[in-house]
Amino acid sequence: MERFSRSIKGMVALVTGAASGMGRATARVFAAEGAWVACADVNEEGLAETVALVTADGGTARGFHIDVGEAAAIARGVAEVARWQDRLDIVVNNAGVSGFRPIDDEGYEENWERIVRIDLTAHQRVIRAALPHLRKSPSPRIVNIASTEALGATAYDSAYCAAKAGVTGLTRALALELGKEGITVNCVCPGPIRTGMTQAVPEADKDLYARRRTAMRRYGEPEEVAHVTLSLCLPAASYITGAVIPVDGGLMVRNA
Repeated sequence: MERFSRSIKGMVALVTGAASGMGRATARVFAAEGAWVACADVNEEGLAETVALVTADGGTARGFHIDVGEAAAIARGVAEVARWQDRLDIVVNNAGVSGFRPIDDEGYEENWERIVRIDLTAHQRVIRAALPHLRKSPSPRIVNIASTEALGATAYDSAYCAAKAGVTGLTRALALELGKEGITVNCVCPGPIRTGMTQAVPEADKDLYARRRTAMRRYGEPEEVAHVTLSLCLPAASYITGAVIPVDGGLMVRNA
């Protein structure tokens, strides 16, 4: 039964974008399950807060300053993570940015380049840097965090929608490529979640949107996404790969 364990205790998990929101929730959930969590982000103050929260919970984490928008920073940072406990078992590609721009806006090209570089290109760079270490793990797991914007769309959000759709395509292709090595690659698509990206939306608007669009009639919490991510990273989840899983309170199942 060890092969089908539901424990990640003692494993090393790299979580990008761990300074806040879903990344922070994922770090705390994984650490509570006994993993050593490498928290990566460009926000050093937020990283310190995440590590402090994990420690207060009784878990183990370390902050790693990694700018996923820079290829060299990813290569250096992932190598440092792997040296921390001389192993790397789990990669959660969570870091991301957003930015609404009309297609004919003067700043569209700059916005496009930034979002695609951080929300899509960084995912493959992190995976490429982590692969030599994941190949040594008895239960190697990769989870890419996309969005329901990959499955539907919002006006003026084309760069983000395109990047997140790219993440789902990357996930499926790498699941096929790496499956023979026992490396699973899955994707989680959060819907309306209470994170920094949605913080500016007034509560009344959040409530109206959720009641109209989701089966659960509410926004989700970051921890609800983190627990789905955890499930995909268990040794017992060894036959799940290439999956694209919405965590959206039923957003995508509505016709109207």
